[in-house]
Amino acid sequence: MNTPLATASGTAQVPALPILPRPSADEFDAVVQHGAYMPLTQFGVIDATGDDAASFLHGQLTNDTQHLDAANARLAGYCSAKGRLLASFLSWRSGDTIRLLVSKDVQAAVQKRLSMFILRAKAKLVDASGELAVVGLAGDVRQALSGVFDALPDGVHVKVDGAAGSLIRVPDALERLRYLWVGPKAQVDALLPLLDEKLKRVSPAVWDWLDIRAGEPRITQPVVEQFVPQMVNFDVLGAVNFRKGCYPGQEVVARSQYRGTIKRRTSLANVAGELETVKAGAELFHSDDPGQPCGMVVNAASAPEGGVDLLVEIKLAALDNGSVHLGAADGAPLRFIALPYGLPTEV
Repeated sequence: MNTPLATASGTAQVPALPILPRPSADEFDAVVQHGAYMPLTQFGVIDATGDDAASFLHGQLTNDTQHLDAANARLAGYCSAKGRLLASFLSWRSGDTIRLLVSKDVQAAVQKRLSMFILRAKAKLVDASGELAVVGLAGDVRQALSGVFDALPDGVHVKVDGAAGSLIRVPDALERLRYLWVGPKAQVDALLPLLDEKLKRVSPAVWDWLDIRAGEPRITQPVVEQFVPQMVNFDVLGAVNFRKGCYPGQEVVARSQYRGTIKRRTSLANVAGELETVKAGAELFHSDDPGQPCGMVVNAASAPEGGVDLLVEIKLAALDNGSVHLGAADGAPLRFIALPYGLPTEV
């Protein structure tokens, strides 16, 4: 039986992610108009090694790791026994190792929890964050990357490997290409001057904004155990394999999918304010039902045109009419924006 993820008072918990200052207009413009790169300090990396690493993770995560090949990466979630997400990952192979990119504020607790269930499996989980650098690139960056990698990924979640590590294409944002570069810290640091010749270095906060505009939620500490995968569109994003074997919470996730009980989804929105007051985990309220929340902020990031862009999990019925507000029925109203992908019509 799975045990609860460590809370803020638990020994496995690390400090909350820092609130990043609003990027300058030049930083946003660099991504949209040209190309930029950003070291991503908000992520950690867990390395799974050993003969049984793939089969062990296959039995724990929402996606298939048993058949994860060297040329692709996959989104995946890690759920409680009640089907609620404890973490979200991007997973890929690096040689015989399976790597899991995860929000740094949940990494320690999730790694500890997963390790409890290895038992007799020939698998080991280690924190590789200190040895690896994670860099995000967005916009017109292919020429700059061609000086580091011999080939570039030609599709979303396609991966190529080189002497400098792994390069993974991730979903576009605002029709701009995006890549993740993960490699040995010393080698990456030595090659960053090559990027500086052609690209602007910007704040990691810009990547948070791009993830939101790509419609790709990330589980951080304030929203641990709040959502079944479908509530954050993980079924649409390919983070759930409904044909694989069991994993914690699998019955709840499958029941939600096949019995037409998905009445909540994640939408994209903007709201006035700053990140100091607009945070993940904040509740949303509908103008017609001020007494109870209708949703929750999943992720938030400063937006270039002002205010904060959000991914919000919300009752689908709340989008039909009226208005949705942050924190209370008289709080700042949300302005909804079309997601870059479609959602299935729920029954």
